[in-house]
Amino acid sequence: MICLTRGTDAEAMRTMTVIGTGMMGTSIALALRAKGVQVYLRDVDPAVAASAAALGAGTVEIPTEVVDIAVIAVPPSQIADVLADCQAKGIARVYTDVGSVKAAPLAAAEAIGCDLTNYVGGHPMAGRERSGPTAASPSLFLDRVWVLTPLACTKAHAIDAVTELVRLAGAKPSVMAPADHDRAVARSSHVPHLVASVLAASMENADDTVLRLCGAGIRDATRIAAGDAALWTDILSMNATAVSKVLSEIAADLSAAAHALAADPNELAGVLRKGNAGRALLTGQANDSW
Repeated sequence: MICLTRGTDAEAMRTMTVIGTGMMGTSIALALRAKGVQVYLRDVDPAVAASAAALGAGTVEIPTEVVDIAVIAVPPSQIADVLADCQAKGIARVYTDVGSVKAAPLAAAEAIGCDLTNYVGGHPMAGRERSGPTAASPSLFLDRVWVLTPLACTKAHAIDAVTELVRLAGAKPSVMAPADHDRAVARSSHVPHLVASVLAASMENADDTVLRLCGAGIRDATRIAAGDAALWTDILSMNATAVSKVLSEIAADLSAAAHALAADPNELAGVLRKGNAGRALLTGQANDSW
């Protein structure tokens, strides 16, 4: 991972269009509006864009000029098609996205002929389990890592523009290769969400006696399971290979723990100590994105 510094010749950002005004897109819009950027809002559902506008995230008016940057805040499977449509209409000088999967959308964009020289893939490592514009916050990205995945063909001015966007949002831009990003988030974000969902699902038929005994532990462990099911199906499907690999490792550890329960308590203690070590590493990190 390489940290970026803004080029001295980068122009100040004045205008931006956000396509997709859910929690993430609206949060970006709010953060940039607070920095004086003129923000235009678009969504497949005009009522959702209007809701974001009512929160002060920008305007639903159509810009009369080409904007400095367009932020594509849609599910990963839709990024390539939206990018192609925006580029065909020439709405912006530079394009980026905020999808939590990078390699598959990039391959799809290349396959349908998108111009990748003025596009920089992005993924802010921040989020909430709630969805929609009313869940947005202008401070969502403060001090968070924001991964950028430029290519060898990406023009310097595009990288500078997206880097400036990230810094205006209060985040820390870092560069990764798309495949490296996907492997990392499979372990740090995607599998944890799926495991939390499976754990929460085990409570679906719990009776009142069990529910009365549920404390902070189970609630903390399942908090992110409240995330939008359709969006997370899209995310997990687009990163299936990396997610499956990590899931297989976890399944093996769970099988070892189940065997240890019946066979050797010392083996079980070893599993728990590995958990202690992993938790210690996590709590030593400042970027607690979720």
